[in-house]
Amino acid sequence: MNNRILILGASGFIGNALYKELLSYFDVYGTYCHNEDLYTNNKVFFKYNVEKQSILPILDAVRPAMVISSIKGDFAYQHLAHQELCLYAQANAGCRIIYTSASEVFDGKFEFPAYENDKPLSQSEFGKFKISVEKLFLDAIPKQITIVRLPQVLGINSPAIVQLRKAAEHKADFEVYPNLIITVTTVDKIAQQLHYIISKKLSGIFHLASNDMVHHEDLFKEINEKLGSKMPIFKSVYSRNDDSYLALLPKENKLPKTYRITVNDVIEASTLKEEIITLKK
Repeated sequence: MNNRILILGASGFIGNALYKELLSYFDVYGTYCHNEDLYTNNKVFFKYNVEKQSILPILDAVRPAMVISSIKGDFAYQHLAHQELCLYAQANAGCRIIYTSASEVFDGKFEFPAYENDKPLSQSEFGKFKISVEKLFLDAIPKQITIVRLPQVLGINSPAIVQLRKAAEHKADFEVYPNLIITVTTVDKIAQQLHYIISKKLSGIFHLASNDMVHHEDLFKEINEKLGSKMPIFKSVYSRNDDSYLALLPKENKLPKTYRITVNDVIEASTLKEEIITLKK
């Protein structure tokens, strides 16, 4: 039985967490774009630059039963890569695709949190791009695609928390959105949830976000306080006068309780002192 998984973007923040989570259970391969010295001699990692290469030779070499897409890069080239993925999946009916989308597919809606079956509406280029790839997969390979939409992803070594600690250390600006209500998660929880989705062969659209919501400003001020850091310069950014939502909530496709997460869980995971000390070494 083919249990090969190819992770596109396996050297990135989310992709690398997925690689580590799945490695002991599946035959996992990945792609990387930078840090060649780390991956050159690694036979399960393939160099892949979405703006310069076709993904088809790597797909032909690995012959994966599942592809998880977590790549970054120019939107037009990413779209072409996902078109090639569709062609591969159409030619290989047993192959499944998991696409990591984002809460920004709903950033054109403000008044309510978003559920899985809500129609996406975006005003940002990033959100519009994510919608276009979701539509590509849902139209071309509806029975072979699983879409996982992610909120802001935090955790000790997440880009946002690293930026917050640096801003506090240097008394620099850190932007917060007082009127924005969001959901959040951690990269470790995403890895666990995707492991479950893969093992159970689940399909459809999943909102891998906290079960509750929080104001963006309140979240980062509480995290900073728990970190015991100096105070950064919290720069308030207002896009609207009233509260608005950029919040994903699960409704139709809820995972078992073990695989759910709360805002408080995310705050705790983002402020673990032991992990911070380890990272500094």
